[in-house]
Amino acid sequence: QVQLVESGGGLVQAGGSLRLSCVASGSIFSMDAMGWYRQAPGKLRELVALFTRGGSSNYADSVKGRFTISRDSAKNTVYLQMNSLKPEDTAVYYCNALEIGIASYWGQGTQVTVSS
Repeated sequence: QVQLVESGGGLVQAGGSLRLSCVASGSIFSMDAMGWYRQAPGKLRELVALFTRGGSSNYADSVKGRFTISRDSAKNTVYLQMNSLKPEDTAVYYCNALEIGIASYWGQGTQVTVSS
């Protein structure tokens, strides 16, 4: 069982930056993928960014060039650096850890609000 705790959300003006953190209770080495998703009011949860155990990373087209996912395995922590934020980035951001065929773990979410 892995528990994920997100932090770093908040209110920021358009053009600003935030860094989200996701601390895992267990080792992230065994995870097949870890990533960030977001859900805006009235919309489906969508992928923002993820990286796989193989080392590849993927980003939603809407955040490419602005967001960067990274990890510190020693701290069992995944980060999402968000720059040049836009009002449409407003959402609850969730951390996810995936063990293929076994389990998908979610954090409780952290609110990001970008004002225009």
